[in-house]
Amino acid sequence: MPKNDLPYRENTMLRRSYSLIAPIYDLVVSAALRGARTRSLSALPADAAGKVLLSGIGTGLDLPLLPKLHHYTALDFNAAMLERARPRGADLQVEWVLGDSMALPFSDAQFDHVVLHLILAVVPQPAQCLSEADRVLKPGGTIIILDKFLRPQQTALLRRALNPLSRRIATRMDVVFEEVLSEVPQLQKVSDMPLLAGGWFRGIVLQKK
Repeated sequence: MPKNDLPYRENTMLRRSYSLIAPIYDLVVSAALRGARTRSLSALPADAAGKVLLSGIGTGLDLPLLPKLHHYTALDFNAAMLERARPRGADLQVEWVLGDSMALPFSDAQFDHVVLHLILAVVPQPAQCLSEADRVLKPGGTIIILDKFLRPQQTALLRRALNPLSRRIATRMDVVFEEVLSEVPQLQKVSDMPLLAGGWFRGIVLQKK
């Protein structure tokens, strides 16, 4: 794939940062988000096997919470994260892919479901990430999202003040989900629930028309 087809190269500091924090990532986020992850992933069917893309799998904290009947493809842009994730997928059918959530290395309409956990607020281009998830999703399929989003017109002065630094080393603080979704109009919202931190973290399910 040509370099200009890898949008994550826009932020080389972010790639290096995640390589450095991979060993401590679990200590920071595992316990705090386990309940939110569980509730979000309950949107995956437990009675009909399908093909599921885990786009931005990170260290694989979702893997122990997943139904075993599906065939999973776990993708991340960071090799150190993928290596930490592999042991957690030992009891699942998982294909591991080093790749970019904003330029997925898959053909159109390949997956029944796409999971975007804590990735839309990390990538430099969240709308491109969501558009790529839509592209590889079959008609009628679902996208399951867990992330932190500002509401439209929400001030959030502290989060916005921290964003110029945080977006370069870990995550964005300024993503408004409704603005992202407006750029991918073929997706419709099925559900939207607050999961953590007074609704800053939300669980959202979208369906492809």
